[in-house]
Amino acid sequence: MKITTHSPEETIRLGKKIGEKLIGGDVIAFEGDLGAGKTTITRGICLGLGLPDNVTSPTFSLVNEYIGKHITLAHFDMYRIESSEDLYLTGFYDYIDRGCVVAVEWSENIKDALPENTIIVRISRTGDNERVIDISGDERFDGARN
Repeated sequence: MKITTHSPEETIRLGKKIGEKLIGGDVIAFEGDLGAGKTTITRGICLGLGLPDNVTSPTFSLVNEYIGKHITLAHFDMYRIESSEDLYLTGFYDYIDRGCVVAVEWSENIKDALPENTIIVRISRTGDNERVIDISGDERFDGARN
């Protein structure tokens, strides 16, 4: 499914609709260039999961946790991951095993390690505020319109 958003607010609203449909153990793999809106859509996903929206890019920490009463979102940045050992050291597999929702920026760097049922979110910047967002890998999101 492809959706075009025209502002950060619309991208957050779309993320919220996605978040409302997620369950523990889901993995969302983001693909998109720097500044495409990966962190912005993650902010909306947090809102949809009932988590705080104080989302920041995990560029330097590698993973940020957003903890709620019933679910946790682990937000990864895999930009600097170069080996399976690097990935293991991030705790990536532990978060999946704990039933967290896992959101992965720069997922291209760990493509071979992603679970088979990963939800792929490709974000393309088509203007200053316009994004084309393509969601695939799970039929739950066929109706996730903004």
